Amino acid sequence: MAIIARWMQANGKERSGFVANGRCYPLDDGGTVQDLCEMGLAATLERAELAIAEGEWVSLDQVQLLAPLKPPTIRDFVAFEEHVEGVRISVDGVAGVVPQWHEAPTFYFGNPHTVRGTGEIIPIPAGCVELDFELEVAAVIGSVAGSNGENLDAATAHQHIFGYTIFNDWSARDLQRREMKVSLGPCKGKDFASTLGPWIVTADEFEHLHDDQGFLALEMKVSVNKQQIGLDLLSHMGWPFAELVAYASADSVVRPGDALGSGTCGSGCLAELWGRNGAQTPPPLQPADTVEMSVEGIGIISNTVGARREAITRVPSRPRPRLGASQRSQA
Repeated sequence: MAIIARWMQANGKERSGFVANGRCYPLDDGGTVQDLCEMGLAATLERAELAIAEGEWVSLDQVQLLAPLKPPTIRDFVAFEEHVEGVRISVDGVAGVVPQWHEAPTFYFGNPHTVRGTGEIIPIPAGCVELDFELEVAAVIGSVAGSNGENLDAATAHQHIFGYTIFNDWSARDLQRREMKVSLGPCKGKDFASTLGPWIVTADEFEHLHDDQGFLALEMKVSVNKQQIGLDLLSHMGWPFAELVAYASADSVVRPGDALGSGTCGSGCLAELWGRNGAQTPPPLQPADTVEMSVEGIGIISNTVGARREAITRVPSRPRPRLGASQRSQA
C-alpha cells in the first residue's frame, strides 16, 4: 500500500510524494502524481518503498495538503439508487427512478480546473442560495502494460484502478434546477468547485475487501458543523467501480490520472433529504459552515464555505427574427 499526496511546504514549495507514519516523503526528482499514475501501480509501490526507506521527509503537520492530483478528466457517475430517488424530487420535481437508470451507468464530465483540496475555502457561486455538497468516492486511473485504455472489459478495467480518494461534488442546486429543465447539464450548477482528497490510497490496500461481485463495503459519512447528515456504504452502488471504468472506456478511452466519481451515496447530500422531507431541512449551506467527509480506509476531507460572489451572470437570449426558406437563400 502507498498513500500518495500533493502538499505545499512552509517555504511555498509544492511537492508530490508519499505519506507514511505522519511524514511526507517527496519524489526526489520533482516528479508528480500524474507521473506515478503513468508508471502504474506496481512501479509506484516500489518507488514508495524506496522513498520511505531512504528519502528526505517533512512532518505532515507542517504542510498544507493539496488536491492529490490534477486529473486530466473527471467523470462523475450517478450510481446510488437511493440518492437518485430522493434528489429527483428536489431537483426535477418528480419521484422515482427512471427505467433508463437501471439499463447502464450514467455520468457527466466535471471541470478539472476547479478541483480543490481539503482545508480550502469554497466560495458560494454568484446567484446561488442553495449550496449543497455530495459525498462520493473517486477511482483514479493508472496505466496497465499492454492496455491502451480503450473498450476495456471489467477485468482489465479493474487493473486500471490505481487508487481511491474522497470526492465532494459541490452543487448549486438552484442553478442546477434551472439548467436541467433544458435537458442538458449540469453546467454552472456544478463546475465552480469539487474537492478531492485528502490523498490517494492505492488500490492494493482494498483488494482483499472486494466481495464476489467486486463491491467495497466502505463506510461513508458526512457532517455539517459536526452534526452528522449522511451515512452509507460504498457497496450500495448499482455497479462496482470496475464496471464503471469499463463503461467509460466503451468507444472511448480512459487515461492515467483520470478520476471517476461514484456519484453521491445515499443520504450523502442535502438535496436528497429535501426531496424526502418535502422541505429544505437541513437548510442549504451558509458562509462559515464546515463540511467534513470521511470514508473508511481513505481518510477525511474538510472544507469551510466562504462568501457568496456578488454578480449577475445570467444573460437572457435575444429574440431574433426567423427568415423563411426563400429569405434564407437570398441572405
